[in-house]
Amino acid sequence: MRPSHLYPQNPVLLVDDETESLRSLAMALRMQGISHVAECSDSRQVASMLAERPYDVLVLDLTMPHVSGEEILTLAGEQYPDLPVIVVTAVDAVEMAVRCMRKGALDYMVKPVEKIRLISGVRRAIELRELRSQARLLRDRMLSGELLNPGAFAPILTRNKAMLSIFQYMESIAPSRQPVLITGETGVGKELMVKALHALTDPESPLVSVNVAGLDDNVFSDTLFGHCKGAFTGAMEKRRGLVEKAAKGILHLDEIGDLNHDSQIKLLRLLQEGEYFPLGSDTARLADTRVVATTNRDLGQLQGAGQFRNDLYYRLSVHHIQVPPLRHRRDDIPLLLHHAVAEAAQELGREPLTVSDEALTLLVQYDWPGNIRELKTIVHDAVSRNRKGRLSAQDFSGRVGRSAASPASVASPADPAAVWLPFGADDRLPTIEEATLLLIREAL
Repeated sequence: MRPSHLYPQNPVLLVDDETESLRSLAMALRMQGISHVAECSDSRQVASMLAERPYDVLVLDLTMPHVSGEEILTLAGEQYPDLPVIVVTAVDAVEMAVRCMRKGALDYMVKPVEKIRLISGVRRAIELRELRSQARLLRDRMLSGELLNPGAFAPILTRNKAMLSIFQYMESIAPSRQPVLITGETGVGKELMVKALHALTDPESPLVSVNVAGLDDNVFSDTLFGHCKGAFTGAMEKRRGLVEKAAKGILHLDEIGDLNHDSQIKLLRLLQEGEYFPLGSDTARLADTRVVATTNRDLGQLQGAGQFRNDLYYRLSVHHIQVPPLRHRRDDIPLLLHHAVAEAAQELGREPLTVSDEALTLLVQYDWPGNIRELKTIVHDAVSRNRKGRLSAQDFSGRVGRSAASPASVASPADPAAVWLPFGADDRLPTIEEATLLLIREAL
């Protein structure tokens, strides 16, 4: 077990055949608190060292005897794609730099490299490695095995405790065939929750989705229950409804809060009796599907206004999942932000972009009324307009401002005694480490 004072968790591996250069790099890192450093002056040993244990960053020289740095870079890219590689070399050639970046190098520095740039590059690489490790943990293990089927939640990026509790709840209700109601604001990821629930039950079974908003009663009945030949003018052939198509799987009814009153009655019968009538048929058919409904509307208010049946609500909400808005899971914003930046850069055919601390602070403070969907939209726009390779606060300030928050979360400029707090009253208090980092970023 490594000493607790070492940083980062896994060592930074320095590879250079020049002993003096190797020692100089190691000393520069240790002086700046990056104390977990491993040194290698024989390039022939790198392959076995990488195989024996994980490393957080690989700092690599190019021109070395026996095995060249470019060969090691190729090896790392193929066998250890999550390992950030920084090339530090005396080869000052644009073609070589481009070739290394295409092979996966995170950065390319020419000797003699400025210590500030070296430290900054290694710190950024460590942060990238941590993000990749977190994503892999969420995708493969999710809370070190506390979830029985973490792979089902892989598309949902989060480290928020409330979200992880929801995942555990979803696992517990997965074997049930009772209806599930998923509520939450626009853009929080309700559709991803539906897909996760489907993956937990039986990913080979059908998942059929339909948006019921604006459907009149006849269209709703025909869509869900189907019709017999000759049921109405133009019904030349028999039509299977979505209930039948979703047999042994999940029928997802989106925007259930906008379902008209007559259709609510028919849906209630489907849920209560487990049967339905295709249009033009007097024979009831048994339904063998699980209904999952989603909405961004407050069904409690709709019930009070007489727009949504109480009995239907009780039937739909046998299992109820309330997806929290992004402002209640601010600890997820950095994770979602970096993923959105990488996704946008890949879609636009751009090189990977970094995000400044000022931009990160601005985005963490923002309340995101459009939630994750808004974040992805704003990030995509910022990446498409940026030509510097680094997203700053100015890239977002046009569309993101400090939200009108409660006095407890944002200090009033008129009150010099007011204290700025980067979290709301309902959020968990930060750890000492998190608070220290937030204060440093605010001071900068």
